[in-house]
Amino acid sequence: MTLPPHTFARTGICRLALAITVISLTCVTARGEDVAEPDDYRMDHFRAPVPDTLEGARVVSSEQAFEIWKAGNTVFVDVLPQAPKPDKLPKNVIWRDKPRITIKGAAWLPNVGFGKLHETMHAFFSGELETLTGGNKSKPVLFYCLLDCWMSWNAAKRAVEYGYRDVTWYPDGTDGWTLQDYPTETVLPKFPVK
Repeated sequence: MTLPPHTFARTGICRLALAITVISLTCVTARGEDVAEPDDYRMDHFRAPVPDTLEGARVVSSEQAFEIWKAGNTVFVDVLPQAPKPDKLPKNVIWRDKPRITIKGAAWLPNVGFGKLHETMHAFFSGELETLTGGNKSKPVLFYCLLDCWMSWNAAKRAVEYGYRDVTWYPDGTDGWTLQDYPTETVLPKFPVK
């Protein structure tokens, strides 16, 4: 028995819809777990379910983050970690930092979301925030990474402790953003000058 071609197209669409539903349910389940907000920074296992709150900051969904982005008066900061250049890289090997597809117009400040930062990284992070906000600690700043990434939670918490008064945390990060097909661009990371 031969099935008409449109049957396969419908079957493929149904499979795609089922896959998206399963992914959506997985995200809801992970977010639905009652994760308590810790008293201090998260120190390890950074890819795990995150809390629904961050004291001193506002938490937003993808739709809310997009509305904030469209308004154009908030600094978006991506804190996804980036592997450093290996120390013992052979001389004949060219090292290129891996670019990141992120929210259009965002600054990528990798490695500032670890639980404990070296003094150099503290200086780098606070200095970059000062530059990005024009020294105005009331300027809105939004932090993100990937879905269920504690790095963005840590970075937003740190910004609150630095004295920023309008901090937003976007826990779904670029995973949620790209799922909605919102504008992205490819950027290179900013690192402390050595």
